Amino acid sequence: MNFRKLLVSGILSTAVFAGSITGVFAQNPTYTVQKGDTYWLISQKLGISIQSLMAANNADQNTVLYIGQNIKVPQNTVHTVKSGETYWTISKAYSVDFNELLRANNATDKSWLNVGDKVVIPYKTSASQTKVYTVQKGDTYWNVSQKFGVNIAELLKLNGADEKSYLYIGQQIKIPAASSDTGTAPQPETGSKPYITYTNYTVQKGDILWNIADKFGIPLTELLQANNLSQSSMLNINDVLKIPVHHIPVKSTPGPKYGEALDWWTEAQYVIPVGADFEVVDFYTGKSFYARRTTGANHADCETLTLEDTKKMKEIWGGSFSWTRRPVLIKYNGRQIAASVSSMPHAGNDAAAAGVWTSWRSDNYGAGTNFDWIKNNGIDGHFDIHFLNSTRHNDGSVDAKHQANIKIAAGLN
Repeated sequence: MNFRKLLVSGILSTAVFAGSITGVFAQNPTYTVQKGDTYWLISQKLGISIQSLMAANNADQNTVLYIGQNIKVPQNTVHTVKSGETYWTISKAYSVDFNELLRANNATDKSWLNVGDKVVIPYKTSASQTKVYTVQKGDTYWNVSQKFGVNIAELLKLNGADEKSYLYIGQQIKIPAASSDTGTAPQPETGSKPYITYTNYTVQKGDILWNIADKFGIPLTELLQANNLSQSSMLNINDVLKIPVHHIPVKSTPGPKYGEALDWWTEAQYVIPVGADFEVVDFYTGKSFYARRTTGANHADCETLTLEDTKKMKEIWGGSFSWTRRPVLIKYNGRQIAASVSSMPHAGNDAAAAGVWTSWRSDNYGAGTNFDWIKNNGIDGHFDIHFLNSTRHNDGSVDAKHQANIKIAAGLN
């Protein structure tokens, strides 16, 4: 018997539609345990996540099932697909785990949706069942999500936070229900690799290809390739573009003092996109400052956020700007990435408009495009941050000293 089809079809007859989203609620649905059933087999049979099924029944991996026992079936929501939606955009809209959403709908990351399709949203426990956690030294939202085994997007949403929000020792935050209380963060999945899904973007008035690529944190060349376009292609309002979305798993490190060794070309440039503000921590001294990635294709071209950040950066390099390379840790969005920095500003003019031609640029770069986007921060132009396998702009070659520093910061030496 296809229980999932019977359950959904029976519920749909009493559904209440509100726009494109339909909340579907069964009246205390239950399932009668059959011979050979386990929570895993039942979750697969009903097309729901095992976590939600066990949470609904206050069960864990040691709970025994008996033939004839009635267990609760979580109440799912059914979403009606609109134009341009994908499984990825729907997972974000409902703050549910992307992979759980796929499993609930017997889909893969390559599955496509059509307008009018029905997507089952995995059951989520009510806010009244949330826990309260007191922030400890070194905690970030990412670390807390890993400690309790919860979705980072759901944790942020529950606390009215975003990826730039900071935590303070002693602060109390809410933890979504159905979390584990192990108190220790699980190790990143071994053997996991980056993968790509796709979402759609509808062109708005004033959009150009370059700005759209920046908005989604991907190289312009990748946006062009995904849509069979060239740099001379024209965009029209309401055109729908295919946007690559990169999923970069967390990598293990030899210890908490080290950063993830992320390949620039397939990982780091997506984890730290153009426009990202982050903390730069000197590996040897622990001193830090804040910066923003403003441009850069071969590596990250960055600028300090404020004059105070520039002063802190100069302190690390002995009081002056320098091409000397130092190992650092980049802290962003709950992650700690191994990198190497030289602090010498170049190719910019703080007194001139950004992105336009200027007659003078720092470090003897001469006239050209002004690569100085953040004003009144005490530097002309940007400085370089290199990641694993990144290259120099001038010759496209790997810089051996930068790469050696990255390995130090990653604990690979």
